[in-house]
This record gives sequence, structure tokens and C-alpha cells, in this order.
Amino acid sequence: MQTRKAALGSAGFFVLAPGGVAGVIPWLLTRWRMEPFWLPLRILGVAVLVLALTVLISAFARFVTEGFGTPAPVAPPDRLVVGGLYRFVRNPMYLAVLSLMLGQTLLFGQWILLPYAAIVSLAFAVMVRFHEEPVLRRDFGTQYDSYRAAVPGWWPRLRPWHQN
Repeated sequence: MQTRKAALGSAGFFVLAPGGVAGVIPWLLTRWRMEPFWLPLRILGVAVLVLALTVLISAFARFVTEGFGTPAPVAPPDRLVVGGLYRFVRNPMYLAVLSLMLGQTLLFGQWILLPYAAIVSLAFAVMVRFHEEPVLRRDFGTQYDSYRAAVPGWWPRLRPWHQN
């Protein structure tokens, strides 16, 4: 896939998928109203939001620059993406999206987002286990098996993994 086409596809998928799950639906649930809440937790919420958005953008960019594709299932990468944050954890995008929900919870004091985040995290886990992992194993074989054995799916490593 051409880099330009991959970048446009990734940008579109960014708006639709994380934008919907971590933006539109939380807005529908909360209207982003600020409830009375402790200021230090609001500040922590902003920090979590900034960090999560940085991680998410970085992970999406990695699919374009390293994988020559998109995170969207309809236009997957040509190469297994294992660089950048993917050296620490296999699912940085999903973790970033969940962190966006946590950041909004803290910023707005809207606790309704926690059960929503729990439902989304379950959906992510099921999708990864029953769709993504089998597809990656089929498409990338032993390369994916080695990566999967070395890099945890949900809890980041302390030191980056280096491909042999």
C-alpha cells in the first residue's frame, strides 16, 4: 500500500474508530459536563488525556511508516508492526483508547464512563483474542508467534523488546 494512501486511510479510521469510541460515545453519555470534583484529579485527567492521545497518534503513525498499511481491518499493514511503543506492549492503541476514557472520567468527574470503559475493554479483549491474533498468526506466522511470546498484550514491559 502506498504511504499516502495508508496515511489517509489511517486518518479516516482514526476519526471513525477511536473518535467514536473515545469521543462521540463519551460525549453522548456525559455531554462533557463538569461535575464537582477534586482539582488535582482533574489535572491528572488532563495529563492522562494528553499522554493517551500522544500514544494513540504514535501507534497509528507506526502503521503507516512501518507497516505500510492502516489499523483498519479492511486495509491491514503489509508488515508486522513491532517498533516504537509496540516493543513494550502489543496493544498500545486499545490501552490509549481506554486511557482516554479514564482521563475524561477524571477531568469531568463523570463516573458513568467507568462502566462504559469496562464494557469497551471486554470488547477489545474478545476482538483481539478471537479475531486479531488468529489473523496476525495467519498473515505473519512465526514472526508473530515470536513477537507474541516476547511482548505482553496488555501490561507493558519495562524494557523494550528487540527483534533478533
